[in-house]
Amino acid sequence: MNTIGSVEAFGRDLRYALRALGRHRSFTLAVVMTLAVGLGANTAIFAVVDGVLIKPLPYPDAEQLVSLAHDAPGIKIDDLPMSPTQYFTYRDEGRVFQYLGLYADRGTTITGSGEPEQVAAVIATHDVLQALGVRPVLGRLFTEEDATTAAPAPQTMVLTYGYWQRRFGGDRSIVGRRLAVDSRPAEIVGVLPEGFRFLDMKPQPEILLPMRVNRAGLQIDNFGLRGLARLKPGATIAEANADVARMLPLWLNAWPIPSGPMDRAAMENWRIAPRLKPLKDDVVGGLGDMLWFLTGTIGIVLLIACANVANLMLVRSEGRRQEFAVRRALGSGGRQIARSVLTESVVIALAGGALGVGLAYLGVTVLIATAPATLPRLDEISLDPRVVVFAIVISLASSLLFGLIPAFKHARGHQSPMPNVVREGSASRERQRTRNTLVVVQVALALVLLVSAGLMFRTFQAMRNVEPGFDDPATVQTARIWIPAQQVRELDRTTRMQHEIVEKIAAIPGVTAAGFASALPMEANLTSLSAILVEGRGYAAGTTPPNRRFKTVSPGYFGAIGTRVIAGRDITWNDIDAPTRVAIISENFAREVWRSPEAALGHRIREPVPGTPVWREIVGVVQDVHEDALHQTAPSMVYFPVFMESFGGAPSYGTRAINLVIRSDQAGTQSLVSAIRNAVTSVNPALPVFLVRTMKDFYDESLARTSFALVMLAIAGAMALGLGLIGIYGVLSYVVSQRTKDIGIRLALGATPRELEMRVVLQGFVLASIGLTAGLAAAVALTRLMSSLLFGVTALDPPTYAGVLAVVLIATALASYLPARRAARLDPVSALRSD
Repeated sequence: MNTIGSVEAFGRDLRYALRALGRHRSFTLAVVMTLAVGLGANTAIFAVVDGVLIKPLPYPDAEQLVSLAHDAPGIKIDDLPMSPTQYFTYRDEGRVFQYLGLYADRGTTITGSGEPEQVAAVIATHDVLQALGVRPVLGRLFTEEDATTAAPAPQTMVLTYGYWQRRFGGDRSIVGRRLAVDSRPAEIVGVLPEGFRFLDMKPQPEILLPMRVNRAGLQIDNFGLRGLARLKPGATIAEANADVARMLPLWLNAWPIPSGPMDRAAMENWRIAPRLKPLKDDVVGGLGDMLWFLTGTIGIVLLIACANVANLMLVRSEGRRQEFAVRRALGSGGRQIARSVLTESVVIALAGGALGVGLAYLGVTVLIATAPATLPRLDEISLDPRVVVFAIVISLASSLLFGLIPAFKHARGHQSPMPNVVREGSASRERQRTRNTLVVVQVALALVLLVSAGLMFRTFQAMRNVEPGFDDPATVQTARIWIPAQQVRELDRTTRMQHEIVEKIAAIPGVTAAGFASALPMEANLTSLSAILVEGRGYAAGTTPPNRRFKTVSPGYFGAIGTRVIAGRDITWNDIDAPTRVAIISENFAREVWRSPEAALGHRIREPVPGTPVWREIVGVVQDVHEDALHQTAPSMVYFPVFMESFGGAPSYGTRAINLVIRSDQAGTQSLVSAIRNAVTSVNPALPVFLVRTMKDFYDESLARTSFALVMLAIAGAMALGLGLIGIYGVLSYVVSQRTKDIGIRLALGATPRELEMRVVLQGFVLASIGLTAGLAAAVALTRLMSSLLFGVTALDPPTYAGVLAVVLIATALASYLPARRAARLDPVSALRSD
């Protein structure tokens, strides 16, 4: 019976709330729109957090998946990839792994079905797809026999669902058909299911090939493969790390080490340690901190909106004093009135939440369309039922935030149906203090958001001021080609073909320079890593020289990409044809070893490779290049020219996959791309041109995450400032309306309109100043949490704080001026006659 009574009471309150809100449509619309902005922003950012950070990866029992890597503090590497020898040791000796595999991405040329096509591919051991729990929709997956070097030709391949549909139209008889992969026969054995994504690899692979490893000839080298494993049920990451730590000594003693300066003692000095982590952490990368920080900042917007609505509710309650007095006279108690006010708050919040979900849907659609391509798991972001439930929960929570204050006021309010003037005046002053407090809170929270946005803007500026190591990226066109060994086996012929292609491209009208390299700056860290020996510098037993990044470049590469030669000269085709054994190094390498670029010229360096030492003379020093990203330190680099010679039967620095670099004012246009394709096909019609981009694309991607955070914080800061100013304007306008008679008396006694204007504006500044003081203290404490997002600026950056203070004070003056002007223009006679 009590339950029935409560339901009936709630029904009465609900009907009353709907009628009351319907009679005051302007108030209801203003409050609902204010809440919708805050609730919609929070729902949208939660959809992003849910899709990127909270949802499990789209694989069965995804929490059991881990990525395998190592730390090597002895050579200053924090994320050392896997070696094939470690794969076999961990697979044979491991106690916690159910499946364990290796994979790597690559580009490959497909022929035998229409025009030659370059596609993204993954090479993986057979157990990678087993670890991911994938089941094919056609055929089968790889087996261990497919991955052995003794497996008979042709090799096998698995197609992704999208490639199967795009290239073969969903032909179900595709299993068993043979294609040519890099001019070698390959048999299609299966098709992966629709919607399958290989982690968050960009671009997503279209085919998967088995990784063939000859176990008999392995040595401890080739640390360039990614590891993936599925833990046994019940096993933990800590147990897996402990198990790998147990196996590392077994691995080091079980496999031979290549001959050369490296020995087992030197390998022990690498101090390799396990670095296993959940696969989702590896996919998401370092984005989690940024998204959680953005979630907190958008949450502040909702708090400001709730404070604004609470102020509006308090103002409205002032106009309902007679209504509440009548209800008290008819027998309603304070609790009944408070319950009625709370019911109105719930109705308003749910209406704002419903509108907010619509705004969130639009926001998520725009966000996905404009988000950086580097943002992981974009396909997982949506307004699913969990996000809608979140919207409902925060709507109800917000109703409590802005509804409790007026409800509490009425619950303990005066019980007399006709309150006397003294008590009413005291209550009015109390309500005014409450409204002022809410405005102060809004200003303080808005300051925190504006400071965060300002710091991110300063970070963006600092990154834009970094010299990347290449010039005018918008005029640099890039494209990639691959010459398979099955087409051209001899390395010297490969290099001559590449040279001929570059010459034909350089002859295109409008092209001012052309060259190529094995990797481009900011291209997913595709440079190679090796210890570099300096002639005349000895190394203690058991130690190795520092590792340096290196890549292969052609003559003309530095001129085409716009990297300055600081000392010495660039390489020429005569150096390659001679063959003169030369090299170019970066400025930071030269200063580290020889203290100046000029002093490095003439010295010789080499890799610690087995066989006859091949020393290369340093003929040039170039400026430092940010190979990874603008916010990361430019690495110490060595540039080896592409050579046609071989040493010990193995190619030296020739490369079959090259990135063309072409400088032209027409970069990015279809006409230049077509001309490049024609130049390549005129040399070899079987070579596809792919990954056609400009260097500005790489440059913009390096700034993408920072600019994304900047835009989000700027939007949040603008909303917060707008809501805060609305709060100041509302409070001052209400003060003017309530003090009309007082203003009339002052005008009648000789006060000037200018004095009244200053008095009202000063009241706004007092509120803003209190809020700014509290906001500064909060900003100093909270902005330290975003230190990992900053670059070139500290969390206590004085120009940022000074600029934000100036913006808030100017905005406060504008928000205070309108009610101040209305007060100054009051007619004294009309004001004195007002009630």
